[in-house]
Amino acid sequence: MKNKFFLLLIPLIILIIVLSYSGCNNQSREETPNEYTGSQSCMSCHEEFYGLWANSHHGLAMQPITASFLKTKVPPMEQDILIEGKKYRIIIEDTTLICLETDGNQSNKYTATWALGGKNVYYFLTPITKGRLQTLPLAYDLNDSIWYDNPKSAIRHFANDMPDEAISWKDHLYTFNTTCYSCHVSQLATNFDMNTLTYNTLWEETGINCETCHGPCREHIRVCEEAGEGIIPEDLKIIITKTFTHDQHNSSCASCHAKMRPLTSSYPPGETFFNHFDLITLENPDFYPDGRDLGENYTHTTWMQSKCVQSGQLDCIHCHTSSGRYRFHGTVAVGNRACLPCHKENVNNPEAHTFHPSDSEGSRCINCHMPKTKFGRMIRSDHSMRPPMPSATIKFESPNACNICHDDMSPEWADKFVREWRNRDYQAPVLYNAGLINAARKHDWSNLDKMLEALNSSRMDAVFTTSLIRLLTGCESEEKWPSIEKKLDHKSPLVRSAAANAMISNPHSEVIKKLLKAAKDKYRVVRLAAASSLSAVPIYEFTTEEKQIVNNVLEEYKNSLVTRPDDWSSHYNLGNFYHYQGQLNKAILSYETANKLYDQALEPLINSSIAYSQLNDPANAERSLQQALEIDPESEAANLNMGLLSAETGKSDMAIEYLEKVLEINPESAVSAYNLSILIAKEKPDKAIEYSGQAWKSNPDNLKYGYTYAFFLNQNGQTKQATGELKIILKKDPGYVDAIFLLGNIYEESGYKQKAVSLYKESMKSGSVPAQIKIQLNNKLNSLEQSGDPGNK
Repeated sequence: MKNKFFLLLIPLIILIIVLSYSGCNNQSREETPNEYTGSQSCMSCHEEFYGLWANSHHGLAMQPITASFLKTKVPPMEQDILIEGKKYRIIIEDTTLICLETDGNQSNKYTATWALGGKNVYYFLTPITKGRLQTLPLAYDLNDSIWYDNPKSAIRHFANDMPDEAISWKDHLYTFNTTCYSCHVSQLATNFDMNTLTYNTLWEETGINCETCHGPCREHIRVCEEAGEGIIPEDLKIIITKTFTHDQHNSSCASCHAKMRPLTSSYPPGETFFNHFDLITLENPDFYPDGRDLGENYTHTTWMQSKCVQSGQLDCIHCHTSSGRYRFHGTVAVGNRACLPCHKENVNNPEAHTFHPSDSEGSRCINCHMPKTKFGRMIRSDHSMRPPMPSATIKFESPNACNICHDDMSPEWADKFVREWRNRDYQAPVLYNAGLINAARKHDWSNLDKMLEALNSSRMDAVFTTSLIRLLTGCESEEKWPSIEKKLDHKSPLVRSAAANAMISNPHSEVIKKLLKAAKDKYRVVRLAAASSLSAVPIYEFTTEEKQIVNNVLEEYKNSLVTRPDDWSSHYNLGNFYHYQGQLNKAILSYETANKLYDQALEPLINSSIAYSQLNDPANAERSLQQALEIDPESEAANLNMGLLSAETGKSDMAIEYLEKVLEINPESAVSAYNLSILIAKEKPDKAIEYSGQAWKSNPDNLKYGYTYAFFLNQNGQTKQATGELKIILKKDPGYVDAIFLLGNIYEESGYKQKAVSLYKESMKSGSVPAQIKIQLNNKLNSLEQSGDPGNK
């Protein structure tokens, strides 16, 4: 057998946000600064609204450290906290907040200049090198009145025991300029210098000011002053949010309150969300499989799961003021007005619906439908608005409202009651979908048929559908493609974009036609996903008219990739773009820029090694992979590619070592098992059978694995079993040429010549067998007939 070892290119990073407060980096402003006048300029005419805004969490999203702040908001610390082997303590001196770091006899002082938050937590920023504002490791919990280890609070406790650990407080994910700036200050300019890797970050105003939602106000003030007192100009020269549609309101709020990936450099208020952002969904482990929040997710993904929102008749402003306040504080009766007018019957007679006294907290709608949970000491409400689902707690450990209140009882206890109260098993559909998500996360494709049936149905909402499409990228079965392809025509731009992005691995002619259509979609998120997949198709395959479409969308795609030049993933994705375009030197440059920005990123190192290999530079390919393995010795991708590179360069012993390591990390790695079987076939034929069989079992859709398994079985005298495997292959693909010849040879050598004749004749009828192969088969038939031995065994 001949074998060629291929390195595996890691696809574009679509969903990169991992830290608890890294979801809102979106709103650097492109307008000239003099168009903005600041919130003070609004006060003279809008004093009441200014007063409500100024003391709101929006207005105080970021504020300077002052004597007044230190006197009224935070106390000094009494004890050190040990973080990363060093002691930390907050010291308050007059107008200064200092974080003292002690390491043995060495100490450092970090002066806080800004405070973020104020609803649940205060985080503090300190200037460090190259213009960076870094989040201090100590934060203050306003609910428990305690200083605490902030990075430790962000550790996820995943239900499947997937390990997580605290990120160093000096990591780039805790850098304000990179991660969390745009939702805490207004009219920001990052001013990042790629040559020196320095920031000169500036903003017009701290907090989320009036002009964030209403746009620049200088012209508004001018026309109003020129009109004179009491006269309202016909054109107010300002964005009026009162006339916003539900989608405009929701999109404006989601520009901060979403775990997303920005597609543009700025968000103009009132524009639709999916023209400026892509949304992270349940492929991310920060969500439980049923869609509830586990880590920090910023609301919009759970919001999109709400039936009320899906109706198109609900927006954020129904329950919240523009300054973020909740409108329905008060008694249970007052609070339940939030659900009017749609749920009038239940609001007027809550006890019949809740089975709790009408004036009790158990009859407050949001307590059951929007229960509060905590992560990183931040309290958030579940905006999916689904009823309590104790069965999901039993199966996936996700929270449910019953046990949040009755915390001394079990979810089984709660489940018994909700099933007695409702004839309809309302939990079943969510549990079913969550089970599919959970299996897909584990790369368990034993129920692939059910996953595809769910995709083909209309039962799943856009969030679950998108999640499943994205998770199916880990499935090697060809059966998935028709179901995903259908979603290119889905009504949701989120789903269409997920399907378009998946097609980078399935760019056949019919799909390319659909991607060309998607490249002209009215939503940018769909166009850019189509561009990602079209970038892997050689330009010469398109007609002149199609080339124009492709070139236009690829230009838009490239511009999108560099909207955040200080983000390593932007350069990594640009590298992938160049890689798919065959511009390998440009790809390497972009990968290296990504690692220059974040030297702990594995993906650029792995993909740069592939580019080097394609340039016949194995030395640099190996160097890149060694760097990746130094960062993470347990990386499956790095070990796998090092194993394949070693095999390609003739270092068989090293290849075996790395590929065996892959199987320790992931016993289901078919690629690793297959290549191991090739490498050890001569010395250990029994192990070759074992590994090739493992590859075939792990990926039964890859017929090459099945053929290799049958080849080794036959080579080692296990002819009967080899025959059975070859029949399975030919049942799946009657035109699999190697299997035809191997099975025919087995029949001939075993004296079953009549079976060989039948096999060759049937194969010659197959439309999937090439004409040249049919000539060879015909020659074999003639040879058998001329032998005069029909072979009746």
